[in-house]
Amino acid sequence: MSTEQKIARPESLQPLLRKRYSTRSFLDRPVDLEILGRLFEAARWAPSCFNEQPWRFVIAARHANREAFDAIASTIVSGNSWALQAPVLGIAIANLSFARNGKPNRWAQYDTGQAMAHLTFQAQAEGISVHQMGGFDAPKAQQVLGIPADHDAIAAFALGYPTDPEPPPNASRRDLESILFLGAYGEAWRSH
Repeated sequence: MSTEQKIARPESLQPLLRKRYSTRSFLDRPVDLEILGRLFEAARWAPSCFNEQPWRFVIAARHANREAFDAIASTIVSGNSWALQAPVLGIAIANLSFARNGKPNRWAQYDTGQAMAHLTFQAQAEGISVHQMGGFDAPKAQQVLGIPADHDAIAAFALGYPTDPEPPPNASRRDLESILFLGAYGEAWRSH
């Protein structure tokens, strides 16, 4: 079996997972502050090591604060210029030190990713698409957004109402045998 194949999304997935995709085209429609609050409330309830909650977010809405939006937009690389049409841009940030003792938190980025996943699925439930991006200038984001040195700008994201609310029918994904192992790395999970 090849490690990549085109497949229909499995019916066994929860509907929010089955319909989630990273759109590159957004309606020119602002996202209400109340809805944004619900998205970040979902992120707030993500699990984290020692309940540290290391995630932080800087967001800006294009229609509400163009100067702040342009500051975040200035960090997006040219290959992701499609994101500049989104009504909201943001940067996900991880606090790299434990508040409880000041020691390095090696799970901060993982936990921040969990918070983004929670936000993403709440957004999906609200009819909003979130497209996360590694294609941004993290050092510039640190500077222009005033992010403290002991925090790490780990991802940019665009969110808004997609022009097409349904995902493409097929998505290229690695087959399960190439990502899931039983007992040891490389041990096929289905061979046992």
